[in-house]
Amino acid sequence: MFISQNLHAALTRSVLISLFTWRRAADDDAVDDEERYGWWGDTFPTVADDRIGSRLWLLRRVKLTRQTQLDAEFYAHEALQWLIDDGHCSAIDIISERLDAQRLNLRTVLTLADGERLDINPDHSWQVTYAV
Repeated sequence: MFISQNLHAALTRSVLISLFTWRRAADDDAVDDEERYGWWGDTFPTVADDRIGSRLWLLRRVKLTRQTQLDAEFYAHEALQWLIDDGHCSAIDIISERLDAQRLNLRTVLTLADGERLDINPDHSWQVTYAV
């Protein structure tokens, strides 16, 4: 049980870091200015195309539409794909909930390698409020 609690805590931290660290924008991503952000260490990855963070930050100034919701789910899944690639999880479910015209919540459910499901949904961490 202690190992399981430690594993859950480590996976929760990993998910939070993966989602809320800004990944560098791709060359074809629309940005407000010339700044593409991202962690400097991704410039010299030890594994090709290994990057940290998510591109959720690209959605900070867009209108909340169905496409924005789909983009948020895609960016979240992209940021967490390494958990599957490295064998920590067998599946990742990203569930989004649009509460109104200005708010989108994201929830992550990991299916661990042993089949256990871990729901990561800390209060208020996943809420994004959009300007109208």
